[in-house]
Amino acid sequence: MLIVRATKKLLRLAGPSTARDDDRGTTLLGPWYATVLFWRPRAALLVNEATLLPVLLPLAPAGTLTSRIAEQISTALTVHQAPAAFVDQERQHMQTVQLGVTANRSVVGVMTEFTRLAEIHHHDDPTVSLVELMVRLAATPCSPLYSRNVRPDRELAATLQAISI
Repeated sequence: MLIVRATKKLLRLAGPSTARDDDRGTTLLGPWYATVLFWRPRAALLVNEATLLPVLLPLAPAGTLTSRIAEQISTALTVHQAPAAFVDQERQHMQTVQLGVTANRSVVGVMTEFTRLAEIHHHDDPTVSLVELMVRLAATPCSPLYSRNVRPDRELAATLQAISI
């Protein structure tokens, strides 16, 4: 089971909170945080709590967002060269998605910064794909990672190496 901790704005669009505050899910990467980007068309930004890896996907239709999250996270993991066995395992655990309210202010802060950066990149080049944009964001230094691997893409690689996949 995948736990997605969503902002109030996203919960209003995608559905009510069904996860408890202490739910962690069964994925190896743990919970993801999500918000809405009010672009045309709207997009959703997800950030992994452990690695701060950003993932972007179209929001519409918002009612089916939870059923599309696993595919886009799998795409992001593949783009960042995660082993196929790991991607498959995570996808299996993401078949069930529950929405919850945000619980980690640090991750929410990083998500806010990614939102600003994404808007700048999107404004500079509206034709940039969501996949290319999430790769750019993953190379952004994040203060919670300074004592470890500095950037989400490097933190993901270190995490994958630590769990020996």
